[in-house]
Amino acid sequence: MENKTIICRCEDITVEEIRSIIKEGFTTLEEIKRITRCGMGPCQGKTCTPIIAREISRITGKSIDEIIPSKARPPVGGIALGELTGDTNEK
Repeated sequence: MENKTIICRCEDITVEEIRSIIKEGFTTLEEIKRITRCGMGPCQGKTCTPIIAREISRITGKSIDEIIPSKARPPVGGIALGELTGDTNEK
């Protein structure tokens, strides 16, 4: 993969940036997510996470099975007050 290839379209992060971060010693998906925001965009990491895991594996020599997935925190939306109180007569 070329260095300028964007692997996280949501956050505009290139493979070169990911490789640099891994070489600095950040070798978990959670660390990379916190540094780059990869996995925090609209796709929630569906596209970039497997590619980043593959790069971690390639650079560190760890198998893909050894790479722990990052924590999933789905987007939060508002709820109606009636949902909390059990009121089903909302309009």
